[in-house]
Amino acid sequence: MKRPRIFTLRNPKSPASEAFRTLRTNIQFYSIDDPVKSLVVTSSGPGEGKSTVSINIAATMAQTEKKVLLIDSDLRKPTLHRAFNMSSLKGLTNILVEDAEYTDVLYESAEVKGLDVIGSGPIPPNPAELLGSNKMKAFVESMNEKYDIVILDAPPIGMVTDSAILSTIVDGTILVCAVGEADINATKRAKDLLDKVNANILGVVLNKVPIKGSGYYKYHYSQYYDYSYYSDGKRRGKAK
Repeated sequence: MKRPRIFTLRNPKSPASEAFRTLRTNIQFYSIDDPVKSLVVTSSGPGEGKSTVSINIAATMAQTEKKVLLIDSDLRKPTLHRAFNMSSLKGLTNILVEDAEYTDVLYESAEVKGLDVIGSGPIPPNPAELLGSNKMKAFVESMNEKYDIVILDAPPIGMVTDSAILSTIVDGTILVCAVGEADINATKRAKDLLDKVNANILGVVLNKVPIKGSGYYKYHYSQYYDYSYYSDGKRRGKAK
């Protein structure tokens, strides 16, 4: 399993970093009167890069001097601990099961000022039940009061119900699709699952777009967010 990369930190002038900054802007201006305070990032299947997208959204948000909390809510195959070289033995499950204080499991990123991370903690036998509990809802609501934005890195929605459950307790959901890898039917099914729980789908992020060789791909990679559609069928936030 590859380690998620922080493109916006390693290479801030790259097309990928610019694309994430465009994504950040679109999220921030999604609704001026009712700003997004919490969101879920998921994908239709595994390996599409939803954790990398989660991390880079969080990093770009923090770079605008916002207080950001990134939570690994993938209680089946967590990955954030590898990206930040933090322990996977304490985190969200300790809060939900053992009533641990969030400050006891919090990791403050030394690389990105303003970014705090909570890992998954020990993998439980009942992830869906934990994530759908009133305690999880209350925890997210309490974090919304302490942070400018809370980002939940969730499991692929096409594999388990966890992301659909989480989408009902946040302000918005982002669906990640890997170009050339995502199955069209699986992606449609993922959107249908989110629609069934009345999730607020902010948009779709096209990930892993080829940028080597063809100028066409390079251009459209930096402009990819223009191809994200919202639940009302309209485009918003055209990249400039």
